[in-house]
Amino acid sequence: MSKQVQEAYICAATRLPIGKSGRGYFKNTRPDEMLTRAIQAALAQVPGLDPAAIEDAIIGCSFPEGEQGMNIARVAAVLSGLPNTVGGVTINRYCASGITALAMAADRIRVGEAEVMIAGGVESMSMVPMGGNKPSFPPAIFERDENIGLAYGMGLTAEKVADKWKVSREAQDAFALESHRRALAAIEGGFFKDEITPFEIVERQPDLSGDGVIVKKRVVDIDEGPRKDTSAEGLAKLKPVFAAKGSVTAGNSSQTSDGAGALIVASEAAVKRFGLTPLARFVSFTVRGVPPEIMGIGPIEAIPAALKLAGISAADLDWVELNEAFAAQSLAVLNDLDSKGIVLDRAKVNPNGGAIALGHPLGATGAIRAASVIHGLRRTGGKYGMVTMCVGAGQGAAGIIERL
Repeated sequence: MSKQVQEAYICAATRLPIGKSGRGYFKNTRPDEMLTRAIQAALAQVPGLDPAAIEDAIIGCSFPEGEQGMNIARVAAVLSGLPNTVGGVTINRYCASGITALAMAADRIRVGEAEVMIAGGVESMSMVPMGGNKPSFPPAIFERDENIGLAYGMGLTAEKVADKWKVSREAQDAFALESHRRALAAIEGGFFKDEITPFEIVERQPDLSGDGVIVKKRVVDIDEGPRKDTSAEGLAKLKPVFAAKGSVTAGNSSQTSDGAGALIVASEAAVKRFGLTPLARFVSFTVRGVPPEIMGIGPIEAIPAALKLAGISAADLDWVELNEAFAAQSLAVLNDLDSKGIVLDRAKVNPNGGAIALGHPLGATGAIRAASVIHGLRRTGGKYGMVTMCVGAGQGAAGIIERL
């Protein structure tokens, strides 16, 4: 028997500050602790909700192994204090894992199979490096030329995009500089306060003067990545890191990062039953595949499809979070869409900076940027926002959200 399609409303959205991987805020913090904190903070935003009404927690993670293995979604759901009746499933669509988790949660509600869902994402690139702890490619990838792109590193795909779409080194560096400028201005203006949940870092070290342990605590509440000393001159001095004569550098690429985000999605019936206040409506979501060796251009295919499904045009978008995996691919996407008449207002694309400045904790990014869109629209009075990104192995994803 078919079920009636119903709306899916986002009633809570939050994220942790993003830390630099390897040496930053969360270098010694387990990802399940980060995700637990994000879920608890999202629940605190809906005090009238009966946690027993939550059907499931769908969490994105790009490399669900090691410290973020063991089905981290279920682990965090339990550690968050939710009833044992609340399920948990970890999903992986690389960089689009978090926004896919949100779309899947919304779908369960829209088809009438759930009333309340948790969606989110988490990634500790400090504890689980890009590629995982034990990368292993199928031999078949190397047996056919058309499959070899699956084995390309992300940086090499960015070089191929820069070459094919004629994106200069100067344009990439200028884009990166603007990302830092916008991020620093947003921090200074307090624009992230509504979306960020502060996190208490607890560090322990032996007391060398005795047998005890020294415990140090500090609260972090801003993103760690933006650099005040970023300059055009400094960016120009950086050497290419993926191709000897290339244009992609550490300065015009996204930062490897640690982070987590969580959202609560509910049906109209649940909103009324628990007295919830919807922040936004989840409107549409699409995924499209592209050649793996130029995976960065994925949004070129996903964005028009998401707009069509939502029944709106690019001109209707008031906020766009276009994940800055690399300046090269971000510019290629924007310029290519321009040539097709799908013009994204540059002032509305990453108005608070993007992953080059703020960081890119892979599987968490989609959930993090969904929170950014929701709170950005609420602060500015906009109506429609979009989260979009390229995806490893050759995909593009785009999700559209309407502020209520």
